[in-house]
Amino acid sequence: MALSIAFKEWAAICRALGEGRQALILRKGGIAEVGGEFRPEHDRFLLYPSYFHEQHHTGIKPELMPLVEAVEQDKPPAGRIRLAHFADVSAIWHFECIDKALSLNAFHGWTADEVTRRFHYRAPGLYAMAVRVYRLKAPVDLPEHPEYAGCKTWVNLEAVVNDADAKPVLADAAFEKVLGEITSAISGRS
Repeated sequence: MALSIAFKEWAAICRALGEGRQALILRKGGIAEVGGEFRPEHDRFLLYPSYFHEQHHTGIKPELMPLVEAVEQDKPPAGRIRLAHFADVSAIWHFECIDKALSLNAFHGWTADEVTRRFHYRAPGLYAMAVRVYRLKAPVDLPEHPEYAGCKTWVNLEAVVNDADAKPVLADAAFEKVLGEITSAISGRS
């Protein structure tokens, strides 16, 4: 199969997803999105690391700060993007209560302050997506076109990336365990 839809996410979060440290993506929405609100338009997508937010080193949990340094060292040259993983969405939730969003602290790389800030930006609410992440057989470097720029989530790539022979970063049992823990935390049964 081939993929041409990419999901822009902080590079350190992409690294955490790619290392199996998390299987949850939180999203409010980019300013370039219609109405400034995220819409879960695709259930399978490439992870497109963005480096803008890492420059500020805020919003990432202290235990993930080594990932910020690592992604800066592995950053592709200017004008290029490096895609190494894709994700399949297993579940999507929309929270209109900050407590539900904060209950997921163990499953993502944002600080509680960042979650709260994002939740309250413009109108209260936050999406969470449980994702099964796969490592491509080999990373793919592509030109970064001007239309990819900006604070948007979804990018239609001009190239198609082959996902044949990709391997899940978490084994079936490990992923099912994490998905169960996320679901339990959301339902208040943790």
